[in-house]
Amino acid sequence: MPELPYAIDVVIELLLASPVHRYEGRPADGPRDATSREVHDSIQVRAGLGIVGDRYFGHAAHRTASVTLIAAESLDHVTHVLGVPPVDAAAARRNIVLRGAPVDELRGEVFSLDTGSGPVLFRAHRPANPCAWMDVALAPGAHKALLKRGGIRCEPLTSGTLSVGPAVLRTERVLAQPTLL
Repeated sequence: MPELPYAIDVVIELLLASPVHRYEGRPADGPRDATSREVHDSIQVRAGLGIVGDRYFGHAAHRTASVTLIAAESLDHVTHVLGVPPVDAAAARRNIVLRGAPVDELRGEVFSLDTGSGPVLFRAHRPANPCAWMDVALAPGAHKALLKRGGIRCEPLTSGTLSVGPAVLRTERVLAQPTLL
């Protein structure tokens, strides 16, 4: 494991692993129904495969994008700029909702998350750009509000367990604090 000298105390607010892709077709038709429990207290991450039980687990086309993260502050931004009640974090369909770090700044970085069961190492690849579904799932205007704030798609480099609650994010460089504006 590479040396990751900078530690940030963060909170994992939500973990989502869904066996089905619920946002298919036209947003006006609404999302598909959940076929099983999607929000979890903990998840199992497997190196090179993704999250056990998730729709992208083990799919070759998604190896470098099998785990998605979004900053809780990005969802707060939607609430703030649109003047709407707090949005449902699970509706953003990101696997990990993380508070306390500027997730979108991690692009291209190797980082780890540790919730007490040992660090899980990731490489952040490309943005998880928001889609038109966000206007239906979160609030009208959310798609635009999440531009450049939609999170990142990551490849798990090691296996481990992540749980909801306090965590430590380790990085190779100092990150800025997340902001609403």
